[in-house]
Amino acid sequence: MKRVFAVLASLALSPAVFAQARVEPAPAPLVFTHVTVIDATGAQKKADMFVVIIGDRIVEIGPTKKLQAPKNAQVIDASGKFLIPGLWDMHVHAFDKGLFSPLFIANGITGIRDMFSPLPAINQWRKEIKEGTIIGPHIVAAGPIVDGPKPIWPGSIAVSNPDEGIKAVNTVKQGGSDFVKVYSLLPRDAYFAIAAEAKRQGIVFAGHVPGSVTPAEASDAGQKSIEHLTGILQACSSKEDQIRKETEAASKSGERLPVSAAIKYQLAAVDSFDDKKAGELYARFVKNGTWMAPTLTVLRAIAYVGDSDFRSDPRLSYVPGYLKSGMWGADPFGLKSRTADDNAGAKRVFQKSLEIVGAMRRAGVQIIAGTDTPNPFVFPGFSLHDELGLLVKAGLTPMDALQAATRNAAVYLGMLDTVGTVEKGKLADLVLLDADPLVDIANTRKINAVVVGGKLVNRAALDEMLSKVEERNKLK
Repeated sequence: MKRVFAVLASLALSPAVFAQARVEPAPAPLVFTHVTVIDATGAQKKADMFVVIIGDRIVEIGPTKKLQAPKNAQVIDASGKFLIPGLWDMHVHAFDKGLFSPLFIANGITGIRDMFSPLPAINQWRKEIKEGTIIGPHIVAAGPIVDGPKPIWPGSIAVSNPDEGIKAVNTVKQGGSDFVKVYSLLPRDAYFAIAAEAKRQGIVFAGHVPGSVTPAEASDAGQKSIEHLTGILQACSSKEDQIRKETEAASKSGERLPVSAAIKYQLAAVDSFDDKKAGELYARFVKNGTWMAPTLTVLRAIAYVGDSDFRSDPRLSYVPGYLKSGMWGADPFGLKSRTADDNAGAKRVFQKSLEIVGAMRRAGVQIIAGTDTPNPFVFPGFSLHDELGLLVKAGLTPMDALQAATRNAAVYLGMLDTVGTVEKGKLADLVLLDADPLVDIANTRKINAVVVGGKLVNRAALDEMLSKVEERNKLK
């Protein structure tokens, strides 16, 4: 794994292997007519509307019959089509801009929250996007992970005690990170020192709930979002204390549990799930404003990676060789050491995770959509649409799911004044669809065009981006 990470880091800092399809700034205002607008505010969809874009902003929205088109406008008849806000993937590791930039844009993703990639690479990517040399998403980035004394991932900041935790917050903030990402192996006292220092310095902290802390404690401490539902199954168990003691005893020297052992303890929590405890925990999240980024796509991959049909996805053509031979191919999610019972158990855990997400949403917990790409079989760009489908399967409405990747992302990031909905004055980050996502959330995949900062990327240009990724991957 260290070798794979080193390869990825080097790729992140190297020039892109191919030049993306360039779409020059629109020489004239852009106007969509006869389009159905799904603005993601929660309002009903509005049929037969016009949307006027000048520069990078939406300047007017109204019924098509009342349109007074600006002079020299590029007018697009969008009859039968649906306009939604640009999508956000709120949990990615986008270390290779030559791979991720086109795959995100081609899938309508105009914003990302990067949870761990080298900041120099992220900043270079941002610079090229700002200069217009490539088309890419807005990027909010954590930089390095803050983990325990024996970090899981190379490049993390190792923390053993409260003083080192405080220093880590300073290091992350001074290094230009947008927030602090906490991780699984942090000692308890160090975690709370990080929480206090982050609050003092006014910087968000988010990430995993370390094994040394309960989700309720993390929520009370101000952790803004919990990723992957970490710790929640255990916290909802009537045998929480027993399972916690057993997992601590099974973990050697503060290291991560093997996947098969983790599945065992998760199953114990499933079998002792306490609805009353769960309801109390969800109410606490609502009270504290704690968000969930369940990343159901990666949880599904953990559960189904043992199935050969799951591993034969046609989207593998968009995955480079260094991933296929590395983290996707070597031993994805500890598959080699897993038994048939482990694989069956993992599917039961995943099913319970779906139920938990639905129950949380009904309780009022705020959800953001993220994938954890490029973990094995979590496809950059494409898997955000998988995530939206899984959110609906969990019990969210199609509007709930759409908002998880649009308006909710903007609210979470404090960016609702500029992105997240289709409204006058907002940045023109938009996706034009050929079918209605409120009828079937899978229709978010049916992309006709993408608008990025007012620049139109039509279907032909999107297809060219995808083709170039496939060609690039043949070389790797």
